[in-house]
Amino acid sequence: MLKLSYKILMVVMLLASCSSDLSTMGPDGKPLPKIYRLSMQKTAEVQFRMLDAVNALRSSSGVGEVSLNSRLNAAAATHSRDMYIQNRPWHFGSDGSSPLDRVRRVGYLGQLSGEVISETYETELETLSAWVKNENTRRVLLDSNAKELGFSWHQETSGKIWWVLVLGENSLSDEVSRVE
Repeated sequence: MLKLSYKILMVVMLLASCSSDLSTMGPDGKPLPKIYRLSMQKTAEVQFRMLDAVNALRSSSGVGEVSLNSRLNAAAATHSRDMYIQNRPWHFGSDGSSPLDRVRRVGYLGQLSGEVISETYETELETLSAWVKNENTRRVLLDSNAKELGFSWHQETSGKIWWVLVLGENSLSDEVSRVE
């Protein structure tokens, strides 16, 4: 199990290192912090980068790939904004809604596999790396029943990012909502 966890961590760290540029180093040898700014024009790029990283992680763990689903993206976007409004990262909406309620509201017909969330200033790949290090969130990401993924965020003007990733088991009647 330790060997598998090590491999997973290495894959995610490799992917995270590919996305960062060279920056000025601090006296401790670590890069100086900088704000990671996201723009709405790059939504698809960021979503597909996360999808590729999750699929690399799943593949290295012997789990099937997932595809992006526009309805799950919508559920993730709604919840990321709601977490910002509530100013706390948690799985319940300000109206008391659960992840299951939110995927139903956007018309997702498949089964919900799970949801992972984060409040951070880190990039999507650094956030994925943190999720992989936690046993509970790693279990959600590697759920073998998951076939579809939704991913979105809300960024504050300060740079803080509220990330939400939702996984679901697709249903044949939900094919039209897949992002190709």
